[in-house]
Amino acid sequence: GGTIAWLTDHTAEVKNTFTVGTIDIDLTESEDLDLKMTPGKTITKDPKVTVEDGSEDSYVFVKIEASENYKDYLEPYQVAEGWTAVPGADGVYYREYKAADSAVEYPVLKDNQVKVLTSVTKAQMDAVKAGTTPAPTLTFTAYAIQSADLGTADIGEIWAMAQEGAAPQG
Repeated sequence: GGTIAWLTDHTAEVKNTFTVGTIDIDLTESEDLDLKMTPGKTITKDPKVTVEDGSEDSYVFVKIEASENYKDYLEPYQVAEGWTAVPGADGVYYREYKAADSAVEYPVLKDNQVKVLTSVTKAQMDAVKAGTTPAPTLTFTAYAIQSADLGTADIGEIWAMAQEGAAPQG
C-alpha cells in the first residue's frame, strides 16, 4: 500500500477590536455670580466650554442669545479670543479643537464679564424689579461636531450639521 500526504498550512488568527470615538463637551459657569445690575457696574459672567479628554478633533460652537431688551441695559458682549463668528448666523461662534491629553477649557466672553450701561435709569430698574419689564438675559448653548471627513463643507454648513446632529449642552 501507498501513503497519501497532503500539504497543509494555516495562519494565526488576526482579530480586530473596533473602538469608539467620542466628543464630550460641557458648558459651565460659576454658581456664585452676582448678576445684580447697577448703572456702570461690571458683572462677572464666566461661561466656558470644556472639551473633555479623549474627544476627537472637532469644531466647537457656542450660540449666544441676548434677550430683545439686553441692549437697553447692557453694553454689547464681546467674545473671548479664539472664537470666530459664523457668517450668516447671528450670535454663533466657533473654534477648532485638536485632540489633547487632557480636557481643554475655552472661556466664551472676553475678560469673563459684561457691563451695565451707565445710561440705565432708576425707572428702567424699577420696571424690571416690579416685573412690568422682563429682566435682560444672555443665554449660551454649546455644540461640537467631529472635524474629520467633513470634506469641502464651509463653516456655515458645518454649523447646520452640528445643530441637526447634536444635543445641545447648556
